[in-house]
Amino acid sequence: MSNTDTEDSTPGRLRIDKWLWYARFFKTRSLAAKLCNDGGVRLSGAVVTKAHASVKPGDVLTFAQGRHIRVIKVVALGSRRGPAPEAQALYEDLAPPVPEERLQDPYRAPFQQPGAGRPTKRDRRAIDALKGDPMMDAALRNETD
Repeated sequence: MSNTDTEDSTPGRLRIDKWLWYARFFKTRSLAAKLCNDGGVRLSGAVVTKAHASVKPGDVLTFAQGRHIRVIKVVALGSRRGPAPEAQALYEDLAPPVPEERLQDPYRAPFQQPGAGRPTKRDRRAIDALKGDPMMDAALRNETD
């Protein structure tokens, strides 16, 4: 094990890939390093191209995680990859990801709540009418007459 893995040369600073891994933004340190090397992380507005760039408390990191753009302020450095509550104490989320609105499925039964069970025969006919099936559309018109 090399000296750079156990402790950093500058006190009060930590490698950015280690910090992202400690804070549990990435499952492995190599994934964090890959994002840094690809230029996918900004450190206080500057693009990071090396995983060995140093972070310190007060720095602002911007990076993509999944479909969300994360804006994180470094609060503490940490000394290990601990449990989630310990990891959440390392940063302040300046732009938390907003939950995505559920996309409305056009083929879902119009009057059925999600998780309410199987559609009834009437619901199925309404779905078929939405899909544009002419035979089912005629059957639905006859049912409502």
